[in-house]
Amino acid sequence: MFKTLLKQIGDYKRDAILTPMFVVLEVIMEVIIPLAMAAIIDYGLAGQNLKLVCLIGAAMIVMAGLALFFGIESGKTASRASSGFAMNLRQAMYERIQTFSFSNIDKFSTAGLVTRMTTDVMNVQQAFQMSIRVCVRAPIMLVSAMAMTFMIHPRFALIFLVVIICLAAVLALISSKANPTLRKVFHEYDELNAKVQENVNGMRVVKSFVREDHEIGRFETESGKIRSLFVSAEKLLALNSPVMQFSMYSCILLISWMGAKMIIAGSLTEGQLMSMFTYVINILMSLMMASMVL
Repeated sequence: MFKTLLKQIGDYKRDAILTPMFVVLEVIMEVIIPLAMAAIIDYGLAGQNLKLVCLIGAAMIVMAGLALFFGIESGKTASRASSGFAMNLRQAMYERIQTFSFSNIDKFSTAGLVTRMTTDVMNVQQAFQMSIRVCVRAPIMLVSAMAMTFMIHPRFALIFLVVIICLAAVLALISSKANPTLRKVFHEYDELNAKVQENVNGMRVVKSFVREDHEIGRFETESGKIRSLFVSAEKLLALNSPVMQFSMYSCILLISWMGAKMIIAGSLTEGQLMSMFTYVINILMSLMMASMVL
């Protein structure tokens, strides 16, 4: 099935390949910027070297501009690739439906086929776009930021490692609980589309027997089921943000407490501490993005 889907990329392979490349370049720029910030604090401001501050500051502006450029380009190429992929996939599905035998037509309902070609294709499009962008960015940023923290101070990096393992376990648990509920939504979409189709096709019959209120009630019941399923799933997914925030601020408090002692002892500089704050946010946001994609 995976190979079948990849064949539908077609003429948009170039954009699908360029997107991860732009994402990698964007991550490289974002990882280097905190080091430059640390250099400004430790060597420029501490040594009162205005020339060095201006030089590194200009380099940071250039890196930030490049990161912005690569981010914009990755968004554009990801949009083109995912939109073209969805167009090809929808066209291939429509052509396949035209070749269905009578037994296939009896097996698949019209409502189900409509759902497959609309809602499902849209979800696959979003998944593909996030796969070539977010799913590339999140692990690379996570590994890169983690490597930089080990390079700056291994003891601090152990704090991140413990928090990452705990946070990843909690986010995976939340996703595993929410996914079954979200899967049920697709079946309910089929039922909702079927009811709409029945009412449109049999509109004269419904009006002849004065069944408008009954059909409205059926539609409201099915729509209510979809709403309740989404609410149940979103209640679980809403826990992602507070768990993320708790982990991030816990890390910041630990880094502040331990960093202050290390700065006094001379084993850590102010610039390195500021870099740590940036990297911890990058690490935890990468985990958050990966969780949302899953």
